[in-house]
Amino acid sequence: MVPNATRFPVPFDYVFPHGVLALRVEPVTDFDKLGSRDDQARDDRGELLWQIRALDLDPEAGKFGRSAEVVVKIAAPVMPVLPEPKLPGYPPEVEFTEMTVTPYADQQRCRGPKSGAKASTPHKCGARLAWSIRAGAVIAPQKGKSSKAA
Repeated sequence: MVPNATRFPVPFDYVFPHGVLALRVEPVTDFDKLGSRDDQARDDRGELLWQIRALDLDPEAGKFGRSAEVVVKIAAPVMPVLPEPKLPGYPPEVEFTEMTVTPYADQQRCRGPKSGAKASTPHKCGARLAWSIRAGAVIAPQKGKSSKAA
């Protein structure tokens, strides 16, 4: 049996075949420590966790009312710095190194059986398979590759 929270390594081009624009970097909040002096989440090695909010440039990403915004988490001792954008005022195109994905069941849209129904009564559940994305670092797109965002 595959253990829970298994991270599967994947290449950047597999996750973001059309490229990705970085919107901002922010610390990941550990809600169990909320209100304390240090409420930033840490990974299993004790490194600080940062999240990069990014825009997936895949035209299919925003279909059916979904958001094309994704979050990629990075463990690092200091906040990652985004590369300079090619066009001033626009978010920079980036790549992520050492990417891994972890599948999980996103149950936010699951409402369960209607009130008064038996617990075993089938219901239309809105839960879905989702992916947690992690990376080793954020970098400028590699030279020699054609820009997919252009």
